[in-house]
Amino acid sequence: MKRLLLLVTLLLLVAGCSTGPGSDHGSDADSESGGPRWRPRPGIAWQWQLSGRVDTSVDVPVYDIDGFDQSKAVVSALHGKGRKVICYLSTGAWEDWRPDADRFPKSVIGRGNGWEGERWLDIRATDVLEPLMADRLDMCREKGFDAVEPDNMDGYRNRTGFALTAADQLRYNRLIARLAHERGMSVGLKNDLDQIPELVGDFDFAVNEQCAQYDECGDMEPFIKAGKAVFHVEYELPTSRFCAESRRLKLSSMLKRYELGVWREAC
Repeated sequence: MKRLLLLVTLLLLVAGCSTGPGSDHGSDADSESGGPRWRPRPGIAWQWQLSGRVDTSVDVPVYDIDGFDQSKAVVSALHGKGRKVICYLSTGAWEDWRPDADRFPKSVIGRGNGWEGERWLDIRATDVLEPLMADRLDMCREKGFDAVEPDNMDGYRNRTGFALTAADQLRYNRLIARLAHERGMSVGLKNDLDQIPELVGDFDFAVNEQCAQYDECGDMEPFIKAGKAVFHVEYELPTSRFCAESRRLKLSSMLKRYELGVWREAC
């Protein structure tokens, strides 16, 4: 009997120590659509590829790929390898090459945001933007994505051409989160560090760029304390400059190039 108890204990310990890339995708939370919603846990490994043909061979449990450019077949292939897949969308900026670009009236299109072909949106115009974003999120759901990464979610801190306020941003970000949840998908807060304390309860994970370079990674702690992953990239610092802190904070960190192709150097 003692030998049996010892064997069971050892098996439990081995299972508890299984931390390989595909061993833990996260937990499930109830979605507003009635089904389970994925919630990635702190420290989970990931790949972020927004350009080029998606390399499905990277041995990580989470992929973040472009929602428009990638097909349902690509999402299915990743699911077949046991991956969770995040749908990248720009929800706060207009992109002139997207197939729905002509649906955005000129009245909601503002200044450029520093990237070619992109302009900030007037997020106060929710009567115009909500149906457009709902259609985009429908596309993500129909392709089988598990989650959404809505980009350009901090326009109020930039020169957009519109008099956006922090309250406008909170309202819009919560709208995007609700639309994702209603479709059974989880959703990440992209950057927008100053509003994390107010939005951590509305989002299932965070996506951050360059918090180490700007000494801001500590601002991500509310997500970690809530048991929610922080997917983090640096572009200009070597891993020796940020991985130690990333491990301490339990961030999911890696070094990428700005074009966000296949190449990655994880912590």
